[in-house]
Amino acid sequence: MENNYKSEMCGICNREKPKGIHLYTLFICCDCEQKMIHTEPCEAEYQHYLDKLKNMKQTTLYS
Repeated sequence: MENNYKSEMCGICNREKPKGIHLYTLFICCDCEQKMIHTEPCEAEYQHYLDKLKNMKQTTLYS
């Protein structure tokens, strides 16, 4: 079976990854998504993820 995924640049780790999610205009790879989910607010990495998420640009919705 052929893999039809195209690689995209993860907005968290800045690496080309084939699978992940899109949060508005930010692509988050599966690895980073899992790391974010399992990071506690008291950990140092938590602030890093918040800073990266601030780079997300919300698209304008027209009615």
